[in-house]
Parts: sequence; C-alpha cells; structure tokens
Amino acid sequence: MGRLFGTDGVRGVANADLTAELALGLSVAAAHVLAEAGTFEGHRPVAVVGRDPRASGEFLEAAVVAGLASAGVDVLRVGVLPTPAVAYLTGALGADLGVMLSASHNAMPDNGVKFFARGGHKLADELEDRIEAVYDEHRTGAPWDRPTGSGVGRVRSYDEGFDRYVAHLIGVLPNRLDGLKVVLDEAHGAAARVSPEAFARAGAEIVTIGTAPDGLNINDGCGSTHLELLKAAVVEHGADLGIAHDGDADRCLAVDHTGAEVDGDQILAVLALAMRERAALRSDTVVATVMSNLGFKLAMEREGVSLVQTAVGDRYVLEEMKEHGYALGGEQSGHVIILDHATTGDGTLTGLMLAARVTETGRTLRDLASVMERLPQVLINVPDVDRSRVDSSAELAAAVVEAERELGTTGRVLLRPSGTEPLVRVMVEAADIDHARSVAGRLADAVKSSLG
Repeated sequence: MGRLFGTDGVRGVANADLTAELALGLSVAAAHVLAEAGTFEGHRPVAVVGRDPRASGEFLEAAVVAGLASAGVDVLRVGVLPTPAVAYLTGALGADLGVMLSASHNAMPDNGVKFFARGGHKLADELEDRIEAVYDEHRTGAPWDRPTGSGVGRVRSYDEGFDRYVAHLIGVLPNRLDGLKVVLDEAHGAAARVSPEAFARAGAEIVTIGTAPDGLNINDGCGSTHLELLKAAVVEHGADLGIAHDGDADRCLAVDHTGAEVDGDQILAVLALAMRERAALRSDTVVATVMSNLGFKLAMEREGVSLVQTAVGDRYVLEEMKEHGYALGGEQSGHVIILDHATTGDGTLTGLMLAARVTETGRTLRDLASVMERLPQVLINVPDVDRSRVDSSAELAAAVVEAERELGTTGRVLLRPSGTEPLVRVMVEAADIDHARSVAGRLADAVKSSLG
C-alpha cells in the first residue's frame, strides 16, 4: 500500500479510492494512536467532525462518526462548515481531535479526510505515519480492542458551531465594513452560509453567487479556481471588491472594482503592511513559499518587511510560522494564515481582513494591491523525466546558472520535481513575458536532454 496521507490529509475519488471502509478504519486508527500517545489520558475523549457539502460527505461522515464512537470517542457533529471552522472549534471546545471531510478545490467526485490535533493544529507527520501503520495492521486481520457498554462513544449534533465561528470572525476584525459593497463567490461550498453571514454582520452590503450547494455543484465553474463569474458580477453591481473561496473555504482570492484579479501574493502584501501598522506583524516578517512571485519579494524588501520562504505547501508555511512565532504567511493560491486568529488557512477571515483594510484606509483594493507589481511568470511541466536527478545533473545546473545570469536581478528561475508525477516543473519570472517564455523554453529543453 502506498502512503495514504498527502500534504493535506487523505484524498481520492469518493467510493473508489476513499471508501467508507477506509474512512472508518482511519478514524478508529486515529483514536487508538492518539490514545497511545496520551492525548486522551484522564478524561473521556471528544472529537469535532465537519464536512463540505459534497454528496459523498454524507456517507463518509457517517463512517468517520461510527469509527470514532466505536473506539470510545464522543463526537460533536458540526455539519457543513469550512475547514478552518472545524479547526477553530476543535481548539475552542477543548476537543482532542478534529476531522474534516473535504477535497478542498478538487472536483465534486473527490473527497478527503483531514485530522486536526488538540488545539486545531494539523497532525504531525509522525502521527499520520503511525495512524497509517496501525490502520494497515488491522486492515489485514489484527483485531481491535473495542469498548462496550458505557465505554462506547456518544454522538450529538453541535449546531451552535456556526454562530460560535461567525462570532469569532467578527470579534477579531480591526474595524467594521459599513459602506462597503462586496460580491462573494462561495463555490457552492462549505462557506455558503458562513461567509455571507459574517460579511453582513460586519456591516458590508453583499451580493452572493455560488451559495446554493446541492451536493453536486461544488467548485463547478465558480469559486477561487474559476474567477470569471466573480469578475463579471463585481463590475455589473459596481461593487468595491469581490471575494472568492474554494470548496472548503481555506483559500481566498479577490477581485478589485475593475474586475482585475488580486492573488494570494498581493493579499499577503496588503495584509502585511496593515498588520505592521497595528504592530501585529511580529518581527516585521511574512512567510511565503518559493513559488511566490518575485514582485512580492521586491515589494517587501522595498517596504522594509522581511520575507522567509519555504517549500511549496501551506503546511510548510505553518511549520515555519509556529517554529519562529511569525504572525502572517501564505501562498500565491490564496492560502493565508493569520496565526493569532487561526491555526490554518482561513478564506473567510482573510477576505474580511482585506475588506477591513479597504474600509479603514478609504483606498480602493486596486490601489492597495499596487504595492507590488506581479512579474510575468511562465510555468512549464516537463514529463517523463527522472525527477530524482534535478539536483545532481551537472548539465542542468550549468543551464540554470546561464539562465540566472541572463535574467539578472529582475528575474528568477525555479526547477522543482513534482511530488506525485514523473515530471519536473520549470518556472521562470522576468520583467518581460516574452523573455520569460524564451528562457523557460530553453530550460525545459535542458531538462529533457539532461534527465530524459
């Protein structure tokens, strides 16, 4: 069996890769591993379980709840809520474990299982590895130690989770949104109720799209992966800005009043300067990945904000933030982590903070986002090559050195082996798009000849 856990839980096509049996078995294994680790010691364990609106989430939720309760864990079912809401409630309610059923921005047939530790933080890699090992051991026949009688877990709905999470979002805003008109695209996903409620309570006039989930339409032509509807709606309604989330609402992308996209790098830049003004940007530092646009790095240097870069993946951003106590980090894709108020990327919180900055300053989002200029970026995937030799090929290293010399200080090269496919990603930034394409094309040829 290949490793089940990826960088964001266990994902696959629901009822094909991710079956009810797998969801149940992983939940039982998680309960046993956390019990062995001493997490449940001295009290009756409690888990928070939530999901996005996918049809498959209904039977997968039932499997997870059954697995946890059969292992002696009491379950609070919070229903359809964003991933960051489940993380928040896990911490706020003092629960020992959180479980979210979602495949985030993936298409509707997929689903996933993500576990949160006490406090609402992602499980450590070693715990995920142990859960997988214990699951595999019992999948092949070793019997579980099962509680009986009063030892089995009890299950109840926790409907108060919605209001408690929305109140948390409103409570951390630095100012209200009165006078602001915002279009919200909820991707027919987990934030279809939460985000409009939060923006309305904060005082914004809202227009909504993507707020009618039927179990089948999540991320379908809408949300943060399809901004066309949002761009058109912002212009049509004369809104100040638009906010888009993905299926589980841990991402946020934006659109300014002209319909132009504002990506995760620009959002990070705007929030970094806002937080520094409030003395909330600890060490005057922001954390981003190596895929962040060079324009973001140049803007932060110009503004006197330090930038720490990590490997691609919000979990690596979060690890860096927690280790060094940084307050803000994120990805170009719109995963933004404001660690004082959330333990994971929170799209609704990010959107609210961005809107609050527009209201506070009286400036347009377009003007605020202009603090950075996005350099043209070209990405080429080179398939059918030996990705393991990216760092050891002398021929490829020479090609990279030549490309970097040609680009100078106004460009950048990044070669990255895919984590899941036999391909290498070639990314080139330059002041001119044609120059970026030319350099990227030559580097892609070098990858083929060196690693093919």
